[in-house]
Amino acid sequence: MADLKMPELNSVIIAGNLTKDPIFRQTTNGTPVVNFTIASNRKFKNNGKWQEDVCFVGVVAWNKLADSCRGRLQKGSAVLIDGELQSRTFKTEDGHSRSIVEIKARRIQFLNKRLKTTETGQEVVEEEDEPSTYTDDSFDKFLASSEGETGSEIIGEQNLDENQK
Repeated sequence: MADLKMPELNSVIIAGNLTKDPIFRQTTNGTPVVNFTIASNRKFKNNGKWQEDVCFVGVVAWNKLADSCRGRLQKGSAVLIDGELQSRTFKTEDGHSRSIVEIKARRIQFLNKRLKTTETGQEVVEEEDEPSTYTDDSFDKFLASSEGETGSEIIGEQNLDENQK
């Protein structure tokens, strides 16, 4: 058992709706950050009756990904999050230490259509002029740096010899 090496994998994909409006901030050096919580519902049958279970998950997004959330997210917005779990510890106002686990977003897909208010005050669905999936720059850089590596080191790719192609 000592020779067993566990893979280093930390990946989460979850869909849900924002439970309240997101909180936008900037760090002291001006880095944009957004925090929000989503509720992910799961329906299942128990003894022939349908039941629902709700999981509440905190999400944090940084840099351009945080900027892309501004103006697009509000309470009730539907999102698909691709990210990784991270834990952090902080002190509450009364001095107690508290630890939480949240998702650090790598990609966020906005699932709602964008609403536009006309001059008459009527809300209409605006045509999408940009993609609705946004990615954290650091994840893009990781993918770009991985392109020269062998397929066995990149999840989802397979090494095929010439006979298998």
